[in-house]
Amino acid sequence: MDRQIGEKRIYVIGHRNPDADSVVSAAAYAALKQAKGVKNCVPARAGKPTPQTEYIFNRFKVPLPEFLSDLIPKVAYYFNPVVRTVSTAISLHEAMEVLEKNSLRVLPVVDDDGKYHSLLHYSSFAQKVLKMINPQQKTVIPTSIDLLSSVLHTQALTVFNEHEVRKSPIIIAASDIASFQEHLQAHTTENSVVITGDRQDIQRMSIESGVRAMIITNGNVLDRELRVLAEEKGVSVLISPYDTASTSLLIIYSMPVTCMSNTEVQPVKISDTVRRVAPLLSIAPGKSLPVVTDDGVLIGVISESDLYREPNTEVIMVDHNEASQAVEGLENFKILEIIDHHRLGTISTRYPITFINKPVGATSTIITNLYQEQHIPIQQNIAAILLCGILADTLVLQSSTTTKEDFIAAEYLSNITNLEIDALGRELLTAASSITGRNAHDLIQQDMKDYEEDGETFTVSQIEVEDPHEFLSRKDEFISELEKTRNRGGQLFSTLMVTDITELSSLMLVAADPSFLQSISLPRQEDSVFVLRNVVSRKKQLMPLLSEILEAYHQT
Repeated sequence: MDRQIGEKRIYVIGHRNPDADSVVSAAAYAALKQAKGVKNCVPARAGKPTPQTEYIFNRFKVPLPEFLSDLIPKVAYYFNPVVRTVSTAISLHEAMEVLEKNSLRVLPVVDDDGKYHSLLHYSSFAQKVLKMINPQQKTVIPTSIDLLSSVLHTQALTVFNEHEVRKSPIIIAASDIASFQEHLQAHTTENSVVITGDRQDIQRMSIESGVRAMIITNGNVLDRELRVLAEEKGVSVLISPYDTASTSLLIIYSMPVTCMSNTEVQPVKISDTVRRVAPLLSIAPGKSLPVVTDDGVLIGVISESDLYREPNTEVIMVDHNEASQAVEGLENFKILEIIDHHRLGTISTRYPITFINKPVGATSTIITNLYQEQHIPIQQNIAAILLCGILADTLVLQSSTTTKEDFIAAEYLSNITNLEIDALGRELLTAASSITGRNAHDLIQQDMKDYEEDGETFTVSQIEVEDPHEFLSRKDEFISELEKTRNRGGQLFSTLMVTDITELSSLMLVAADPSFLQSISLPRQEDSVFVLRNVVSRKKQLMPLLSEILEAYHQT
């Protein structure tokens, strides 16, 4: 059967450990692309959603973007979903016709549920046929009356148990009656298939002996009396239009395709990596392998040559433009666009792309502007999450990163949705600020970014709280987790920025070597905890401070 060809998938995806603005931007920009007729544009996220993000998408009933753990090259990005298959029930002859007419190297065989069974290919066919027609052995063909009739284009006179597949010795009645009788008695007659011409003595003996089937060649007919006898004895009688030699040759092709297909060829899954599959393809029949789902349903074929073409996946990056913050494996795929509001990073492309980078408080603001510029109406639920994205990334328009464009976009979205900005902002801050019952690892990882500056690597996480006292009471837990994070990545330091959303100031918790801690000139509240007065923005306020600290550290 034919499977519909799949078009390329375009993932719109934000940075690792995404915040609300990152996930909202992916969902809203994918919706804009779809509204413009861009097919298979899919929003994705590169990490677990924060409680605030889950609140936003649940409240406005927008599906969370697809979770994409990585973009390491996998079978899913290269395989061919357009594939011919044949059923386990058809004859070898029919399967070989499909193989030849479509110029296929391999032909997957599937069961009635579409699950992969085996693979038909010429080398397997050749090896098995040679064994089957060995002149030193009796020729025994597993077949059914239906398959015999179909392949030989016979006229059926009498038919019994036509669907049953049974191993049948093939006897060609070319000798005299005595020799034929001796030959016939050497086999189990109820399983035997006799090929004969117009000799009535051979026909009568075959029927009286109760053979499974008798095939009369050259279109010869059967005497009425013998037909009645065949009915009584339960012998299937088929009239072949071909001569004896052709009939004998074609009968081999009447066996089910499963008798010649290769069950030893194991399929691969769409989640398998190219690194694992590539060596398997190099030794596979026709350098091709079937591709199945986790349930074993065949969905395509992958060939060695597929690995040398462009993958069927492309990427649009939102809310980031640094390789260190991108989903793992991004470098293997074509980047179509980047839409961001952060500093320029280190990412590069081999070709020109659309790159939109504006100094605004949220990527959601840029995407709102794109809807307006391109005269695309914003759906109510998309407008609602865009408003949330702006408010979340600007601390309800109070962050130092907030611009006039953010205010204008927020007011525009508020009018569309009839949502009151301050009330919605309070809801979002409450959803983001609770740390009760959440472990330090999740809180640090939920909005953590990796940076590289002056030859040093480090991580900066940020959480927002309404009361920093609970955080301070768990300081040791957070320091321990930051130290684990730093050691895992071999960074100079790992820091957590805890923003008090009521006072609009922050504390910074740092795990680092003592020498680096001593180089930090910020006010200390206690060991490893520094005061960041009036600092709420990681990118606009904290990052310049950290750059100065790094410079001072290198000068000591």
